[in-house]
Amino acid sequence: MKSEETIDFHVRWAWLKISKMYNQEASKHGMTQSIGFILLNIDPRKGTPSTQLGPKMGMEPTSLSRTLKAMQERGLIERRQDENDKRIMRIFLKDEGKRMREISKLSVVRFNEKVLDQVSEEKFKNFIEVIQIIEQNTVKES
Repeated sequence: MKSEETIDFHVRWAWLKISKMYNQEASKHGMTQSIGFILLNIDPRKGTPSTQLGPKMGMEPTSLSRTLKAMQERGLIERRQDENDKRIMRIFLKDEGKRMREISKLSVVRFNEKVLDQVSEEKFKNFIEVIQIIEQNTVKES
């Protein structure tokens, strides 16, 4: 089987192209695709527990911690203890983080609109089904 005939080749190739596109756009605003992705995964009203961010985004804890620290130093986010459970540290967006979040959101929306303008609703539903099957088959059984 040639590499071009495998599922992972196409998934990886597409993700690398998407990641490069988002990084190019993010760099225009002094951020990275990872920062933009984190900003999009933080609840703008209630904040998000830091322990939920890694699994949500598929990031390793050390990489996430490093990025969150840099984001905090840049004034994009702040960490606060949960009001109800002091063991939980929540991540909140600061004003600059909210502004950057909107920029990230706009990039994602534009990309999705561009692709969806070229794909029928049925093809998109099929794509989602296939991606879900791929995801299900990557989960290791214990």
